[in-house]
Amino acid sequence: MVRPLDGLLVVSLEQAIAAPYCTRMLADNGARVIKIERPDGGDFARAYDTRARGLSSHFVWTNRSKESVTLDVKSEFGRNALETLVSKADVLVQNLAPGALDRLGFGAAAMRARFPRLIHCSISGYGEGGPYSDRKAYDLLIQAEAGFLSITGSQSEMAKAGVSIADIAAGQAAYGAVLNAIIRRGRTGEGDIIDISMLEAMVEWMGFPLYYAMDGAASPPRAGAGHATIYPYGPFETADGVVLFGLQNDREWDQFATIVLERPDLAGDARCKGNAGRAANKPFLEGIINPVLKGLTSEVVLRRLEAAGIGNARVNTLADVWGHPQLQSRARWVEVASEKGAIPNIRPISGQGWEPRMEPIPALGEHTDAVLNEFGLSPV
Repeated sequence: MVRPLDGLLVVSLEQAIAAPYCTRMLADNGARVIKIERPDGGDFARAYDTRARGLSSHFVWTNRSKESVTLDVKSEFGRNALETLVSKADVLVQNLAPGALDRLGFGAAAMRARFPRLIHCSISGYGEGGPYSDRKAYDLLIQAEAGFLSITGSQSEMAKAGVSIADIAAGQAAYGAVLNAIIRRGRTGEGDIIDISMLEAMVEWMGFPLYYAMDGAASPPRAGAGHATIYPYGPFETADGVVLFGLQNDREWDQFATIVLERPDLAGDARCKGNAGRAANKPFLEGIINPVLKGLTSEVVLRRLEAAGIGNARVNTLADVWGHPQLQSRARWVEVASEKGAIPNIRPISGQGWEPRMEPIPALGEHTDAVLNEFGLSPV
């Protein structure tokens, strides 16, 4: 079996989420990832919590299939060891504080000048240059700067995403850019410098709301779990719980009115034509939809939605997700080893021609001696 990135060596000076998520995806697809960590605790995400069977939930998520090497990169030996590793690497990924790698002598320009085939990828909050380049940037801060908080939450209160969405966006952007650079290097023989900004990655994800509010137009209002411009769309109470569904067009509305509400007269009602019409007449429709659904059990509502061809979902808890029948039937959970024992991980997407790497989550410094010996390095 050949994985897409087999034989690729990645050296990463990473912490928290964005860079580790990028390199974990590279490892999933076959790359060898050597994770350089501080001897005094390593990646600080290791200490976020102990909820994943004694390990940090964040660290378990983003660090399988890597080799952990502890180095004091401020020491002479640490710098020399890092330079040796980088000299053999295809890709260097880093998300240290702005300017930190330059001060150590491993900045993008210096490394590319010495190693022309190296792909040097930096992830920061705001990117290099500009008035914000040296500012600290955490996930929540970027959600705020990118306008995400202004459109997320209820009418009375903003809310952040329940996952590290800005970090994920930056990690995905870095992963894609590294893959593109690998393809380009295969054609030109040249490495590249990649500068990933969390802000820019998050603004790209702001898509529809950003264009909706062009040229000074009003932003879409915060709508909780509903939709700012489409109705009905979101969670609805039933007699014994909540179901979630959404309509996209007039054909679906006609089916919804006839089969779910058992009100075929509404299918031809002018107030219900088009998403804009239904959204504009939301109070009128709420007065019809809510009493009907509250008089039915969730199972009955879901059956009617299915019969009408309306997309729907249960509002699952995280416990429900662990036992989700679709994930179980598709065998998406894979046990991954760790210093605390096996931990289930969701199997990443792959082609049919290869299996993704699902190797252990490394203990701090677990591979230090083996890697240093392999590269002819030994502490004095």
